[in-house]
Amino acid sequence: MKKILLSFALVLYVITAFSQTKIKPVQIDSLVTVSLPTGYQTKDTLGQHIYSANASYGFVTVIVAPNEKNNTPLKKETDLNAVLKKYIVSIQGQSGAYSSAIRQRDTTIGTLKAKLFTLKNDDGTGNVQFVNFTLLYTQDVTYTFEYVYPELRKDLVKDEYKAFASSIKLSPQLQRNDQYLSNATGFSSTVKVAIFGGGAIVLILVIVTIVRRKKKLSIS
Repeated sequence: MKKILLSFALVLYVITAFSQTKIKPVQIDSLVTVSLPTGYQTKDTLGQHIYSANASYGFVTVIVAPNEKNNTPLKKETDLNAVLKKYIVSIQGQSGAYSSAIRQRDTTIGTLKAKLFTLKNDDGTGNVQFVNFTLLYTQDVTYTFEYVYPELRKDLVKDEYKAFASSIKLSPQLQRNDQYLSNATGFSSTVKVAIFGGGAIVLILVIVTIVRRKKKLSIS
């Protein structure tokens, strides 16, 4: 009976919060816009711009991470796939033995290719938290969009998460050749040695890990 009352109270809470939460488009740089709850906070860390805010159901974070100035352009789509895969594997590896990257899939935002995946975090005692990632890589900047929520709210977050993810808008100036140069298949020699893009991605991983630890406390 207590569980039923708690669940009912949670539903009332999120419905009330949803009716009070306002969102607005935010231009996170000259090329990308996303809708965030009003009252969002900004922070610069290690040269990266971080936007964060409490939503009705969870917590949203956007990370704008400039890549290294001497970043060599990716040559092929398979090179981009390799960079995105490395990112996911590294995130999962840093998140503990009970974490797993699930629901990995490709999507497009504007004319660019992006990667969606969900990081499932289990503290080993049954407390589960999910982080929905949208990763967008360009030669100059890597954008990471996160939506964090506890398992208890998984049936309540769908509309809010969909609104957040679908609000990402790109300038027409961003085209597919801002990600890779050729439609040829196969890995380029740069990616084969697994060095390309490493520095930029490691920086992002550090920031993502720090931000996610703070969010665990804010929505638990």
